[in-house]
Amino acid sequence: MPSSDMTFDPSYAVAVDIGGTFTDISLLDRSSGAVWRAKTPSIPADPSQAFMTGVNMVLRDAGIVAADLSKVLHGTTVATNMILEGKGARTGLVTTQGFRHVLEIGRQDIPRHANLFTWVKPARPVPADRIHEVIERIGTGGTVMCALDEDSVHRVAAALKRQNVEAVAVCLLHAYANPEHEVRVVDILRAALPDVAITCSTDVLPVVREFERSLATVLNASVMPGVSTYIKRLEDRLTDAKAVSPLLLMQSNGGVAGTGAIRTAPALTALSGPAAGVVGAVDVAAACGIKDIITVDIGGTSADICLIRDGQVALTQQGKVGEWPLSLPMVDMVTIGAGGGSIAAVANDTLAVGPHSAGAYPGPAAYGEGGTDATVTDAHVVLGNLPHALLGGAMSLDVAASRDVILQNVARPLGLSETVAAQGILAIMNNNMVGAVRTVSVERGHDPRAFTLVPFGGAGPLHGCALADLLGISQVLIPPAPGLLCAAGLLAADMKAEFTRALPSPGPVNQSTGDAIVADLITKATKWLQAEDVPDPQRDIQARALLRFHGQGGEIAVDWGATPQETETRFKAAHEALYGFVLEAQIELVTIRVEAAGRTDPVTHPDLEAAPMPAPIQTQMVHWPDGAKDSPIYDRDQLGKDTVITGPAILTQLDTTTVIPPSWTAHVHASGALILKRNAA
Repeated sequence: MPSSDMTFDPSYAVAVDIGGTFTDISLLDRSSGAVWRAKTPSIPADPSQAFMTGVNMVLRDAGIVAADLSKVLHGTTVATNMILEGKGARTGLVTTQGFRHVLEIGRQDIPRHANLFTWVKPARPVPADRIHEVIERIGTGGTVMCALDEDSVHRVAAALKRQNVEAVAVCLLHAYANPEHEVRVVDILRAALPDVAITCSTDVLPVVREFERSLATVLNASVMPGVSTYIKRLEDRLTDAKAVSPLLLMQSNGGVAGTGAIRTAPALTALSGPAAGVVGAVDVAAACGIKDIITVDIGGTSADICLIRDGQVALTQQGKVGEWPLSLPMVDMVTIGAGGGSIAAVANDTLAVGPHSAGAYPGPAAYGEGGTDATVTDAHVVLGNLPHALLGGAMSLDVAASRDVILQNVARPLGLSETVAAQGILAIMNNNMVGAVRTVSVERGHDPRAFTLVPFGGAGPLHGCALADLLGISQVLIPPAPGLLCAAGLLAADMKAEFTRALPSPGPVNQSTGDAIVADLITKATKWLQAEDVPDPQRDIQARALLRFHGQGGEIAVDWGATPQETETRFKAAHEALYGFVLEAQIELVTIRVEAAGRTDPVTHPDLEAAPMPAPIQTQMVHWPDGAKDSPIYDRDQLGKDTVITGPAILTQLDTTTVIPPSWTAHVHASGALILKRNAA
């Protein structure tokens, strides 16, 4: 029935995830579980254009119009790219007199893998000449030690106006304990600079640690104008298409929020894409009855690794975006420079792979766009792991070009054959990722062998079984649409927000003080849920305590208990699980956080129909570790429920390619996921 003849159906939701190369779109009919998917090239100059192009593609395929949508979900890299590329707004910082060098001083540590003797501190996101001081002082306990001198604020406003700033961050000393001065400074600045985006630390990160709080506020301010403009474009395009559904954006914490919240704190979207992928992986695994997973999202440039235990996605406030620590709640994952476009090069007779990438253009030599570097994708082509055409046959690969760059850049300099050189590239790539997997597992007290590996992204299923072999993992789960999982994750995401308050002074757990803070934060969380129109049955509010032992520099989050003993017992158990020991020291309560969620109805995964075993669409010589074999290539879309494929085999589909080595067997789950198991020795 044409959509114009249909009544509004609240079951349709569309999700759009924009990456550097492609924009991925998924349309879900929640009533039936039917899904329509599409990919379209991203348009960096105007991502909203690709957004609407993709939405129109799936609407057309489903036979509906934008007015039929009940929800539009979006994962965006706009804020991420502005931070990484230093292309945010011209920003100024206002701070307390005597503290204008907090950003420059930073921390004494250097990045984990940096060279102690050659590392150079990166330039700060706000130069010193755009950092201004106001006369005021709040003490650690929130008491006013020096009243705010409003004349100094007016002088700062005049200076910022002369500097033609586009955004201003306000971060005053100990504002987390008493925001009175910060609020007043913002009021004065907004009156004096009506066309400037202004944000304060109280609205972004009201916690201790001046450097992290200042940096988060500055980064948030710098991306506010760009993100606001982008959201306006999206809303205008949706309005023109007659869409009446709310636009919700993915945050780094794995939840979505409305545009109002994102305009206020756009830095919350800094890792929205990877977070959506993790949510999607949890949903797919749950449909297969699996709760303990390690996700590996491998794209063109990077690999994001996350460990999920008992189906619960852990959050951290010690994340990073590029070179900058960003202490906002985000999915706890590790990112390394390892992807399909990672460049393999020989220097001093040593082969290195990544972190530099050939990017979307020219990309790997196999793409036929003039790439001259040897990449991981080219290694796969040389070994036969990829069919000679991708994207359902729409994209032909230049096999000769891949062989040439592997030969010229790697094989000849090392005196190897093309095949051995390509195998070496993949071995280094895989071992780099294994190190990252061990960071989120072994280093945190988890045995990776007890988990199911979930590789996704465009390149994930190419490496899944090889990674599992190196880690001793015996089961791998490949989602139905691995290359589109971030879009699918948006459809499964809950609405989320965090409300945080740091204690004026860290100290022993005081139940009455903590309960009062929890009650106030729950009131704020409830107002947020009401503003987002979340029905009462779908509301969930949890109180968390961030604690540490006296003398430690970092906290662990646990559920807030009914007694101090209950909270402290949970902290000791979490500390021992994470570090293997418990200190004989005073436990200190540093921060209380209330997490609000609007639960989304579970995504329906309709059962696949059974189908006879299809014939291979072709065979291809593949160079496996134990020798070359003529191996079948199957169209994954032709596989029915309970189909079993014994390796060696290659599965091809629109968004990715799955490699099944000789020692592995794949089973098609009723949900459409592939479950691969290593054959018994």
